[in-house]
Amino acid sequence: MTRELVVLRPEPGNAATLARAQAAGFDAVSLPIFAVEPLDWTPPDPAAHDALILTSANALRFGGPALVALQVLPVLAVGAHTATAAQDAGFTVLASGTGNAADIVALAERNGVRRALHLTGHDRTLQVGGIIARVIPVYQSVPCAVDPAALGMLQDRVVLLHSARAAKRIGALVESAALSRDRIALAAFSPAIATAAGSGWAAIAVAATPDDTALFTAVRALATTSR
Repeated sequence: MTRELVVLRPEPGNAATLARAQAAGFDAVSLPIFAVEPLDWTPPDPAAHDALILTSANALRFGGPALVALQVLPVLAVGAHTATAAQDAGFTVLASGTGNAADIVALAERNGVRRALHLTGHDRTLQVGGIIARVIPVYQSVPCAVDPAALGMLQDRVVLLHSARAAKRIGALVESAALSRDRIALAAFSPAIATAAGSGWAAIAVAATPDDTALFTAVRALATTSR
């Protein structure tokens, strides 16, 4: 199995993963299939909330000047990367998780949060209810044009999947380009993302935790078991 990787995530995450892959000793190429755009939004009264939940650093990158009004709220970050981005943006981080958005509510509860505000993308993962008092989308990922000829680079490489949307879209793009799934391997951030990709691929590896380091470990294991 080749160790060459294809990074699909939108910028600026694409460049970050590409750099991490190269630093880890992989040959990697970029093929973004989504682009992130800011949304218009109005910050609520911070007094109505006791914490700010961030499940992606994109909320900080694309939230704009309105974020300043919420800097009085302590942040619960999905993982270390988002926590660092929050600190760099002037927020105080109350707690940081392991990178799994599904665990952020339990993290908030353990820290006594009762009225959290969640700033997120348009396709949000958390719903209002329990300790989540309000969810506000501040950015969205939109499909970007992909040259059908460029999709040929997927063959005999390992495609990195950071989201279920990417998993579904790359499957559709592969079919539209009449490429064979059995010549393309996948490495997914989570079991749910791997499931979203469907079947028929040359191989599918799943990261033990949702971070690039674990994803690269899964790719290396895939290469070993595919010999």
